[in-house]
Amino acid sequence: MDVDLIFRIAAVGILVSVLNQVLARSGREEQATMVTLAGLVVVLMMVVQQISDLFQLVEDLFGL
Repeated sequence: MDVDLIFRIAAVGILVSVLNQVLARSGREEQATMVTLAGLVVVLMMVVQQISDLFQLVEDLFGL
């Protein structure tokens, strides 16, 4: 696992929080919620990919 993954997750979090604040202050709470959910999905996809790579590595390591 690289430190790069942590930086990418942090960048998505910062971007989502800024967009959420801008949209919420302009009265678009529904779009702010959708941006938050989209950010969550993006981060979950990145984490699931890393977990998949981990399981593949363990499978190759033990020859399963």
